[in-house]
Amino acid sequence: MTLDPRDRMIVALDLPGVEQAQAMVSQLGEAVTFYKVGYQLTYAGGLDFAKRLIGSGKKVFMDLKLHDIGNTVSRGVESIAGMGATFLTVHAYPQTMRAAVEGRGTSGLRILAVTVLTSYDEADMKDAGYAYGVKDLISLRARQAHEIGIDGLVCSPEEAATLRPIAADKMVLVTPGVRPAGADAGDQKRIMTPGRAIREGADYLVVGRPITAASDPKAAAEAIVAEITEAKSQ
Repeated sequence: MTLDPRDRMIVALDLPGVEQAQAMVSQLGEAVTFYKVGYQLTYAGGLDFAKRLIGSGKKVFMDLKLHDIGNTVSRGVESIAGMGATFLTVHAYPQTMRAAVEGRGTSGLRILAVTVLTSYDEADMKDAGYAYGVKDLISLRARQAHEIGIDGLVCSPEEAATLRPIAADKMVLVTPGVRPAGADAGDQKRIMTPGRAIREGADYLVVGRPITAASDPKAAAEAIVAEITEAKSQ
């Protein structure tokens, strides 16, 4: 099934509260069909807000990056599945991923494994005590995710081309760290423009501040969708 280009762009509602998030959703209107709800909004009433978004026909990506003992992860995933969310993130540790697949069951929820955070570079990996560099650890965790039955990977656009052969047709690639040409990189260290990210193999792009902090968020969103459409036509 061919995706509507709007469904490939996920707007990150990294905003301080439900009131601000609702105002942004209203402003974006039909230009956006898919939203990400992360830590900040989740802990400020975001779970009920996410349910309302889903009830209004929007798709929701719950970016909670679960990682705990297996039973806790499995039960948490069951709860998110019951909301009707489309995507949920977990950290790409084998035990956590297996528990998430169990908790997902036969629901329509798709589990995304976070390989290495896009704010990490080689120095950060060394500081955290990892023996692997960024690329090696990403590849290892991607192969494990594929074997376990995870539905997709969260990776930087830079890794999309490398991970596409591992993911094959079984897993989707979801990429944060997307910035239109000329935009501020913010706290992301591994970034790429929307069109190039799609051409490199990304299936979904997560975009936050380039839209939510724009003077005209709807126009910014429409411009990114147009870039995705052009990239998919090439």
